[in-house]
Parts: sequence; C-alpha cells; structure tokens
Amino acid sequence: MSERANQKSPTLGDVAELAGVSIATASKAVNGRAEVAARTRARVLKAAEQLGFTPNALAQSLQAGRTGTVGLITGDLEGRLSIPILMGAEDAFGAGSTSIFLCDARGDAIREQHHVRALMSRRIDGLIIVGDNPNPRAPLPFDLPVPVVYAYAPSTDPDDISIASDNVGAGRLAAEHLLECGRSRIAYISGDVTYTAARDRVAGAIEALHDAGLELLGGEALYGAWSEHWGRGGARAILTRYPDVDGILCGSDQIARGVIDALREAGKDVPADIAVMSHDNWEPLATQSRPPLTTIDMNLKDLGRLAAQLLFRAIDGQPDRGLHYVGCRVVTRESTALTK
Repeated sequence: MSERANQKSPTLGDVAELAGVSIATASKAVNGRAEVAARTRARVLKAAEQLGFTPNALAQSLQAGRTGTVGLITGDLEGRLSIPILMGAEDAFGAGSTSIFLCDARGDAIREQHHVRALMSRRIDGLIIVGDNPNPRAPLPFDLPVPVVYAYAPSTDPDDISIASDNVGAGRLAAEHLLECGRSRIAYISGDVTYTAARDRVAGAIEALHDAGLELLGGEALYGAWSEHWGRGGARAILTRYPDVDGILCGSDQIARGVIDALREAGKDVPADIAVMSHDNWEPLATQSRPPLTTIDMNLKDLGRLAAQLLFRAIDGQPDRGLHYVGCRVVTRESTALTK
C-alpha cells in the first residue's frame, strides 16, 4: 500500500494547527463567518489549500448561507393541484439534495402569512407559493430575504417570478382537436367567467376556429359554474338552440361529465353524434366518465419542475423575473373520435 493511501484526509484541526489559530476560528474562516479578520481568514484558507482540505457538504452549504430546504405553501392540500406540482418540484430538486416543507394555507391569507413566518424561522433557502385557483394573486405583503416563486396562480407584480399554465394555448389545442375530428358546428360551455383561465381557454378556442374560417355556435361561449349541474343545464340549452351541434368544448372535466349525462338523456351518442372535449385531465373524473373524456392536461408536474428550476436560479443570484408559461397537451380518450 502506498504512503498516500496510508495518510488520513486532512481535518479542520490540521488546518487550524498550520494556520496557528483555534479550531473554532478555523471553522468560522472556512464557513465565511463575518467575525473573522480578513488577514486571519486568508491565512486559514491558504493553510486549507496547502493541505488539500475540502469542507463537507454541510460546511459548504453553511458557507453559502444555505440549509438545503425550501418551503411550498399551497391552498389545495386535497392534492388535485399541489401533489403533481410537488412531485415535479421534487424531481427537479433531486433526491436527497433539497428537502421541501409542505404547508396548507387553505386559501386563507392570514394562514399563509403564518406559514411564511414559520418557514422563515427554519431558515429555508426559498419559497414556492401554489395558488388554489389560476387567477392572478397579490404578492406576499412583506419582503423576504429569500427568493419566492408563484406557481399556478401568478403574482400581479411583474417583477416577481411567476409560472402559469398556457390557457390560451390550451383552448387552441382543444378546438383544433375537435376540428381534426371533423367537427364544424362547435359550442362552448365554460365555467365561472371571473376566472382568467375560463376566458383564456375560450379566447384560444375562438382563435383556432377563426383560423379555420369558423366561429362558435351563437358567436360566444356559455359561462356558468364549474359543476356537473351547470354542464347538464348548458348542454340542454345548446341542444335546444342548435340541434345540429356536432362538438361541445367544455371548460372543465366536471362540466363535461354533466354535458355527457344530458346528451345521453337526450338520446345523443357520444362521440358518434356529438364529440365532447374538456380541460384539466382530472383523472378520477375523466377516466370514470362514460365514455372516458378526451381532455387537456395542464402538465402540472412540468409546472412544478420549472418552479423548482427557477427557484434554484434565483437562489444562485440569477432570478428570471416575470411570468413564465407551461404548455398543455391533449389526452385522447373515447369522448372524441376522428372521422376524417
């Protein structure tokens, strides 16, 4: 065995002895603590270099002022939104390299502020705020010493780092899919008009139809609630006004489930008579519908992954401020059928 193999790795004590300081002073110097004189720090770092001393991962994180933890506050702990976003963030952070503290604000601003203070007491490196709906939200009412990323519900402050689904693009995808299925008399039953996502999805669909030389039946969407009950009522209204409708776009999977129920009650076959297309890809609804729903997936895992990547960049001093969009995708099931 060689002489080098028999040698122990240099320790902090060895560095302290060579530099002529105490171990405590050597530790402070290596970890970048402010209470060490510049000349002493330089002497300690030179000794560390001569000995080939490398601080362990914990010491390196302390030197950078980091703890390897981030916070994620959500208003949706039921899991429909927060769980896939959390999974995407964990994928980006990497197994074991960064830990996430998950907190449920339940859509309450006071509770959210309480969680922020609690997380800051744990010296987190950064924070992700996940909204419980896609509408833009006010930023946190106080400045924080760590970066913040707003996911799903973007901040109204353009200087903040925000990520949202591309709902206009999603609307285009939905309409284009029905067009590819050979449908041309298309109606739209949407949800609550106060939601930006509802209006954006309709706007994207109208753009796609316009490009194809078509327009929505009636020239506009029907807005209502995010519910199966509204879907049934909207579908009945469409059938009464436009009995030759051959495609219905729905603002959400819940609405689409109600639409399919009403079409079945009216003796319409889905998709032979009328194709039904929806948004969200909420699998417990979409896959259990009869027939299963073709729908737009918001790629929430990708949204969470991007949130983590942007947070990392901000922690490293390279914040990408502004609103970033994540594209959506079509998930094809039996509620639509290609007829071309």
